[in-house]
Amino acid sequence: MEFRPCIDIHNGKVKQIVGSSLRDLGNQATENFVSEQDGAFYAHLYKEAGISGGHIILLNSVDSEFYEATKAQALLALQEYPGGLQVGGGITADNAREFIEKGASHVIVTSYVFKDGQINYENLEKLVSAVGKEHVVLDLSCRLKEDGYYIVTDRWQKFTQEKVTLEFLDKLSGYCDEFLIHAVDVEGKARGIEENLAQLLGEWGRIPVTYAGGVSSFDDLKKLKELGRDRLNVTIGSALDLFGGNMEFKKVLSYMAEEI
Repeated sequence: MEFRPCIDIHNGKVKQIVGSSLRDLGNQATENFVSEQDGAFYAHLYKEAGISGGHIILLNSVDSEFYEATKAQALLALQEYPGGLQVGGGITADNAREFIEKGASHVIVTSYVFKDGQINYENLEKLVSAVGKEHVVLDLSCRLKEDGYYIVTDRWQKFTQEKVTLEFLDKLSGYCDEFLIHAVDVEGKARGIEENLAQLLGEWGRIPVTYAGGVSSFDDLKKLKELGRDRLNVTIGSALDLFGGNMEFKKVLSYMAEEI
């Protein structure tokens, strides 16, 4: 299990938010933390710590008045740590190459691929053609319904018809290098992980999978390692001291090094 850092950007600021609160209308979100530092600061920190594979997420839609300011922060981070970070948020086949050329190791995609409630294979193939499978991460952000976890899109507000199953992961793994999976119902709440989702993902493990959502303690990390059969990587947001939480960044790195 590897620690994958994050830089979430909203309205031109590095933030931690409650994921399910994000709204395009009025560029609103419930904020847990707003940083006084820019994207380059965090990218430098991660580079100096020798950790890669983290993700930058642009939380404003491309139509937002704040999108360009948010994008500028992302580009600062990529410039500071070229090849060390992935980037997502509003990615399409038309703009993916730009982010790769600006230093992103991968582009992360959800809504462009999951359109009108299902997988849009035409868009997926366009994306792979634009940057190559080796530069694509599919963000399978999901929320729980009665019979399982379903992909959600459009700032995590719209349910699709696509259910996260082992067969589903098998099918999509042919189009990407990694999966990033946000457990949206617990994202930004630092109240514990989605145990059933972690267990499901741990049954698979054919390409790298990063779990995001709810990690609040070292006990959660231990639980994630066990449920995920040591096949999952993990990101920590609001619970990390870098973003106002109680889990010390250096202690997290030490813990992960000891667990390897």
